[in-house]
Amino acid sequence: MISRLIELAVKARWAVMAIVLIVAGIGVYNIMRLPIDAVPDITNRQVQINTVAPSFGPLDVERLVTYPVETAMSGIVGLQSTRSISRNGFSQVTVVFADNVDIYFARQQVAERLTQARESLPDGVEPQMGPISTGLGEVLMWTVHYADPNTEGARVEAGQPGWQPDGAYLTVEGERLTDPVAQAGYLRTIQDWMIRPQMRSVPSVAGIDSIGGYEKQYVVEPDAGALSAYGISFSELADALERANLSVGANFIQQGGESFLVRADARIRTLEEISEAVVATRDGVPITVRDVANVSVGGDLRTGAATSGGREVVVGTVLMITGGNSRTVAAAAAERLEQIRQTLPPGIVAEVVYDRSKLVNATIATVERNLAEGALLVAVVLFLLLGNVRAAIIATLIIPLSMLMTSIGMNVFGVSGNLMSLGALDFGLIVDGSVIIIENCLRRLSERQHHEGRLLTLPERLHETLEAGREMIKPTIFGQMIIFLVFAPLLTFSGVEGKMFSPMAITLMLALAAAFVLSLTFVPAMVALLIRGKVAEKEVKAIEIARNRYEPGLDYSLRKPKTVIAGGVAVFVIAGALFFTLGREFIPQLDEQDIAIQAVRIPSTSLQQSAAMQARVEQLISEFPEVAFVFSKTGTAEVASDPMPVNISDSFVILKPRSEWPNPNEPKPELIARMEARLSQLIGNSYEFTQPIQMRFNELIAGVRGDVAIKLYGEDLTEMSQAAGRIAAVLQSIDGAADVKVEQTGGFPTLDVRFDRDAIARYGLSLQDVTDTVATAMGGREAGLVFEGDRRFDVVVRLPEAVRDDLDAVGALPVMLPETENGPRASIPLREVATFTFSEGLNQVSRENGSRRVVVQANVRGRDLGSFVTEAQRRVSEVSLPTGAYLVWGGQFENLQSASQRMSLIVPACFVLIFGILYMALGTFRAAGAVFTAVPLALAGGVYTLFLTGMPFSISAAVGFICLAGVAVLNGLVVMTSINSRLDLGMPVDEAIREGMIEKFRAVLMTGIVPAIGFVPMAIAHGTGAEVQKPLATVVIGGLITATLLTLFVLPAICRLMLRSGHRAREGEMPTVYGGQAPAQAE
Repeated sequence: MISRLIELAVKARWAVMAIVLIVAGIGVYNIMRLPIDAVPDITNRQVQINTVAPSFGPLDVERLVTYPVETAMSGIVGLQSTRSISRNGFSQVTVVFADNVDIYFARQQVAERLTQARESLPDGVEPQMGPISTGLGEVLMWTVHYADPNTEGARVEAGQPGWQPDGAYLTVEGERLTDPVAQAGYLRTIQDWMIRPQMRSVPSVAGIDSIGGYEKQYVVEPDAGALSAYGISFSELADALERANLSVGANFIQQGGESFLVRADARIRTLEEISEAVVATRDGVPITVRDVANVSVGGDLRTGAATSGGREVVVGTVLMITGGNSRTVAAAAAERLEQIRQTLPPGIVAEVVYDRSKLVNATIATVERNLAEGALLVAVVLFLLLGNVRAAIIATLIIPLSMLMTSIGMNVFGVSGNLMSLGALDFGLIVDGSVIIIENCLRRLSERQHHEGRLLTLPERLHETLEAGREMIKPTIFGQMIIFLVFAPLLTFSGVEGKMFSPMAITLMLALAAAFVLSLTFVPAMVALLIRGKVAEKEVKAIEIARNRYEPGLDYSLRKPKTVIAGGVAVFVIAGALFFTLGREFIPQLDEQDIAIQAVRIPSTSLQQSAAMQARVEQLISEFPEVAFVFSKTGTAEVASDPMPVNISDSFVILKPRSEWPNPNEPKPELIARMEARLSQLIGNSYEFTQPIQMRFNELIAGVRGDVAIKLYGEDLTEMSQAAGRIAAVLQSIDGAADVKVEQTGGFPTLDVRFDRDAIARYGLSLQDVTDTVATAMGGREAGLVFEGDRRFDVVVRLPEAVRDDLDAVGALPVMLPETENGPRASIPLREVATFTFSEGLNQVSRENGSRRVVVQANVRGRDLGSFVTEAQRRVSEVSLPTGAYLVWGGQFENLQSASQRMSLIVPACFVLIFGILYMALGTFRAAGAVFTAVPLALAGGVYTLFLTGMPFSISAAVGFICLAGVAVLNGLVVMTSINSRLDLGMPVDEAIREGMIEKFRAVLMTGIVPAIGFVPMAIAHGTGAEVQKPLATVVIGGLITATLLTLFVLPAICRLMLRSGHRAREGEMPTVYGGQAPAQAE
């Protein structure tokens, strides 16, 4: 069938050209629609369930909220695992599903289970699912802040919206903001009610997250003395406000044939109306809110803050929907934000501080540059080796055509264009099959021309082109099968490694398949069209010199095959020994160009104190000339996809382009070391340095942020924390350990309120009367809503900050006694029925798959991950653990281990299949075995290059070894096919080997050099993302050099010992000589 296809391509060559042009046009359309990102989205399928329960501590949250939600999730179809955290007033349960589960189906199942779980949850507690986003979802961040009124040209005009001469800010609604809380609250109002609704309308945006400022509230601050004097309790004040803030529908009335809507709207709209609301009457005199409380515009009791440049701001984040195109979403969101900026109130600035598209563009620019340079080098080398411009053009055209066809397949399979999927493309490898056919066409045309002694006629040219293509059917088909097969192990990966490397395998296979189809159709048609006239019979000078130098070495291999084979074995054995000295890591870390710093304080640190300490951190980091600006998030944002406690801050350090650094050649680790040294001057902080995307990936995938995570499971958190401390001490003593920290499970100071039930009963009170007083006064109670157009704000009854923070004042709060007929209603101080004590309680409780856990995590710097974990496991195994506790190692190491185990099973199986294909292609075990020896010898070259360059073995390098195996076998298959054809004609073994090797000398050089040349730009690149590609390119280049040398010298020696002469000619084999003459080696 393939022979008929080649014949059809040669005869209908113009039709083939038309079809190729049509397919290329479809490819152009598809490549414009191809989703682009920096790296594959490796986040697992997960649904986050966030629950706010302000009145519960960590232990109660675990018992009353987290556990019922976890239990409700058990048994869901496709469930892999659950993990959770329980903090003061907050629970997050992460439900992880298998990768083949549709995320929308998973969310539907979770929603149904949550409906059932609500029956088991406390009143007023409503679990909510997080947005449909992933670790790559945070594509754009911006700050909302006030313009500096002191800058030159700033507008400060009394009575006009904006800054006022006295330092107040006048809103467009005429509201005068004088205190910092009100001003920060207005920033949050602008973010939540002006910016967010418009940003949500951007296509592929799952949600908008906000952190910082204060959510505006109308705060009613009771005067405890006045309430006591009037005999009004805190709860009665809140109830009265709710009763005074109503709106009811009263249907219609009809008059004169018209219907009139009856509107009974008694909603409160202003501070003045709140102040005038009646709370109670005493002796016929109304008591208003103004009489017993102070009413003002304030802010909520927030759990998160944001800072930039040392001042408080509001940070907004675009969360991209799962599967979105981050470059287009970020660009569209930035464009929409620019439009919104024009409509913001005077003096309010919205400024983009983090744009994922910049990283994507920089990464793709590196890939595009490497591909373009590789394509150019391949074209030049093809011309130099073929010595025929038109032949080189035909081979070069395969590159863009195969890329366009690949883009069609990538869209069909849902593969995005990124560093991994496009970074491994080697155009030299892609054109290999076409080069073999083109080279054979040139050889046959020149031989026929030499034999005829004249220019060939059109029928003769077409005949030779057809026969040359047919000759190469077997090595081309089997060669492509082998290369396909060596990439098959990548498709068997699952989890993180599957998401990382499967796109690479799919893209490579699509490109190879496209090139294979083109080599059997487009190439013969183009040869028939373009290779006309006289075909040069003179050898290319470089090839002629190399061939002349090669022949003595080939003769030596045939004379002393055992010596040459022994040399090859020695090369392999030494490489095997060196391999075990190499370090190991999952994949080289992508340099995102920016830095993320996590600052951790003691658990008792308040949000205000954390924000102030973080402002100092920002100031120190901003002093570095390499830093463009810094912004930070402290505590938990509104969406809570990253639920940090208030004592932890994440700083995003945006660096300047390297050209603007004082020392552009300074490695990034050295800059981080200088930053770490500078920050060590600040007391009360511990730091972890990472990168924005890396941080989110690590946390979302494993629930931790470190490269190495040691998860300690057990029941007793106190004993577990002590054991975790011992493990952390061991890790810190190991070379390469950085940012070692133990999960903070305790140390959170607690004010315990203990109630005297006997005293409560003596006073005729119920426990609820007392607890309501404490809850309303301290935590606050919502008492309705105030609407301002579409905006809505809570009315909250809460004690002033000064009173709430004074225990003596809290103890003096009045608890109203039941009414009697003997006079005014009396009250007692709260201290009469309750006592206050300080204690140290839990900070958070973490669980995974139903068991409590404590995590010890660390990053690894200046050392490979594999050797670090090996030493750490040996040292940590000596640490004593609590009874019933056990350890599980996770983080990046878990990914490396999983991928290594999978490859140790799949790769040997693939090698067996490769040997089977070689047997099918060559017909004998001896010939197949001889060719297969090229595999270990090629892998040896890859090991040497890793050793010499100091690179650790990674999965990226493993992909290079896989690529090597395919190309090395392809080389041997081409040579062995030529040798077999001579043996089938009855030629003696030595003579068949010598002539076959010399005939395919140029083909071997081309299939070795061309792919290696294609990888050179990747090996020497220094752009964004180059560090991920370098191990793969380095392995292939070094391996192909040794594979080519070993094919030329060791393979003939092996053939000399293993092959027999006098093969029986097989049907379909075609002689390659004319008139009994040896073929002339000519172009």
